[in-house]
Amino acid sequence: MAPDTRFVVTRRDPGLTGGMAVEICEHKGVGHPDSICDGVAEAVSRALCRAYLSAYGAVQHYNVDKALLVGGESAPRFGGGRLIVPLRLIVCGRATALPDVAIEDLVRAAALDYLRAHLRCNPATFTVESAVRSGSPNLRRVIDGTAVHLANDTSFGAGYAPYSRLERTVLDIAEVLRLDDFRRVFPAAGDDYKIMGARVGDDIRVTVALALVDRAVENVAHYFDVKQAMREHVRAATGVSGALVFNALDDPAARDESGLYLTVTGLSAEHGDDGQVGRGNRVNGLITPLRTMSLEASAGKNAIVHVGKLYNVLALELARALCMDVPGVAGAAVQVLSTIGQPVESPALVVLELAAAESVFEAARERAVAIARERLADVGGLTERLIQGAVRVF
Repeated sequence: MAPDTRFVVTRRDPGLTGGMAVEICEHKGVGHPDSICDGVAEAVSRALCRAYLSAYGAVQHYNVDKALLVGGESAPRFGGGRLIVPLRLIVCGRATALPDVAIEDLVRAAALDYLRAHLRCNPATFTVESAVRSGSPNLRRVIDGTAVHLANDTSFGAGYAPYSRLERTVLDIAEVLRLDDFRRVFPAAGDDYKIMGARVGDDIRVTVALALVDRAVENVAHYFDVKQAMREHVRAATGVSGALVFNALDDPAARDESGLYLTVTGLSAEHGDDGQVGRGNRVNGLITPLRTMSLEASAGKNAIVHVGKLYNVLALELARALCMDVPGVAGAAVQVLSTIGQPVESPALVVLELAAAESVFEAARERAVAIARERLADVGGLTERLIQGAVRVF
């Protein structure tokens, strides 16, 4: 790592969220339109990396962090409706050509493989289009075959630890909704869900939007029975305290399918809810407007030179390491800033905010900087884990 990386370490009283009177956080599930775009973009990114390693022995220039999901049209009906207009998924970006495989074919195959593996609806629900073109010659220079990888953007990453009680509650609910066991108990549960949590003082309120699949719902009364049973199951499984609301827009006086969150595929995108890369979860699985975070879309970005991906994951993992490995540190927030064209392991600025008592701060600061240097020196290891799909990015 170059010696000109600047480290700034600041202190605040223990408990980074303890003094916050109000807190808001959100999680978008795997079938949310924005999450579908994130997941497909990242799947294409990993497929390109594997193909480049096989063909060239090294990852080449690419970025596929632009994807758009255009919602379809459907007619949900109790017992089973129909999809009228399929969902249109467009993957956009730049990529170096491969010798034996058309980029367009690779993009489509990777996208469809991801959709089959992560969503329970018929893959024919989607049409997949590739709008991936060749890259900028200027940006291709940052990957020149040397061992030193240069940042392809001036950007920053941000992360923090640990999760607050509200954040942990939202993620616990998301984990329950994600499980196959949940869908065995509730076959009406779709893959599209969103969880919004709010805390005012000690009062927590969580609102869940969960698409129900029409073929597993008999009528209006059955819909509300299933919804109530799911709510009770989630509360029992997570121990969530405070208000827990499911599908707040439902009309309690509904007489038919209208006014209910009922779908054919389990996805809101089937009837017009569009999606886009980068509008969903950050790399920690949450959207947290009152916490330090970057608005960079990590999914689909180049796994070896794009700091919008690397530094966001690195900042999160570094914050967690500081909490675990530095005595006296109860919480940490991290920001890492790059300069385009400079080595990715040598950021321009690293800011570490430690929640620690003043009596231990000096020792904690030295240890924190040492850990940060170690993590930056191992950016190559992070790249390998990203290519393997071992690191979540949304």
